[in-house]
Amino acid sequence: MATQHLSPALRAPAASAAYPMAKPGYGKRTAPDQQARTRHDFALLPTRERYVAGFVDHLPDGAAMSVKTLAKQLPLYGQQAISTALTALSVAGHLRRVRCAAGGSGDETRWVFRTFWSRTARDNEWWNTYLATEKAALAAAPAPAMSAPDMTPPPPWGPAEEPLPPAPESLDTDRAPEPTAVPQQRTPSPAPDAEPAPDAAGIAPVKPHASEADRSPAYLALARLGRNDHRLALSADDCTALEPQAAQWLARGVSIDYLTHALTAGLPAQVDSPLGFIRRRLTDKLPPQLTTENTRAATPAPTRRLLMECTDCGRPGQPEALPDGLCRPCHTTHTRNEEHTTHTAEIATVKAHMNNLRDLLKPV
Repeated sequence: MATQHLSPALRAPAASAAYPMAKPGYGKRTAPDQQARTRHDFALLPTRERYVAGFVDHLPDGAAMSVKTLAKQLPLYGQQAISTALTALSVAGHLRRVRCAAGGSGDETRWVFRTFWSRTARDNEWWNTYLATEKAALAAAPAPAMSAPDMTPPPPWGPAEEPLPPAPESLDTDRAPEPTAVPQQRTPSPAPDAEPAPDAAGIAPVKPHASEADRSPAYLALARLGRNDHRLALSADDCTALEPQAAQWLARGVSIDYLTHALTAGLPAQVDSPLGFIRRRLTDKLPPQLTTENTRAATPAPTRRLLMECTDCGRPGQPEALPDGLCRPCHTTHTRNEEHTTHTAEIATVKAHMNNLRDLLKPV
């Protein structure tokens, strides 16, 4: 009789938590022209740097790249170790931190921060050439935030998932039927040459006044003077008579507020003739004519500025002034640490070799 071995069903694998994404305009950006991903990537790096590089390489664009966020996702190392690993990856040519000017109000400038990542190690000349192009400036520009399903990075050991085909429209039964559009009836417009017929009493109807949308800005500015100050109340005929002079002001580049202030500033206690008073001010205070070419030359188009940041301390500068993505003090410190580490390793090797020779010289 066969014995049945009952065992509980296998548990479903736990879904990985979504990696935190940076705000629009921040986070990771992938550099172009990279080699295909293989299992031998980052093989020449130390263990810690290879571990961090493999994790960062699988993150999607827009992922948060701060040291604190990476330390939370990589439990083997703390913030100091992650910071040191990122500095080493910058020296190896895989990483560059930049900031890009995204405009601002007035004299203020708003900066967005990006971390360019390259699976293929690049030298300083390649990074300087790429960051000087317009393509890099556009890549560092703010982008819309990613949706929630796209925030989970694929695991490094699994194949990339293919997107599911979209469902056919014929199977969408939950969609409510669209309401049928009812055509509106159009009233026949009168012929342009046709005149309105007189009433039964023989009195011709009064022509309607033009709407406010049909009036020019100069006419509307004159009509609003009486509402701002009753001493400058103008009739419809007065506004029509003064409209060409006010339009001449606006043609010279002044605004409606400038025109209103020039006509209402320093009014006497009583204005006997608003029409004559405003006509005189429109003539005497006519602003000078400014050419369009001078106006355009005074306001040049803003240019995008792309600055590199030191991976270690965050000091900004031109790409040429930050070799290996490090400023001069940090680059000097990193070089000394490498020399000290190499010197210590050589001393340990020499000591081990001497101990081996002493063991060989001992009598048996």
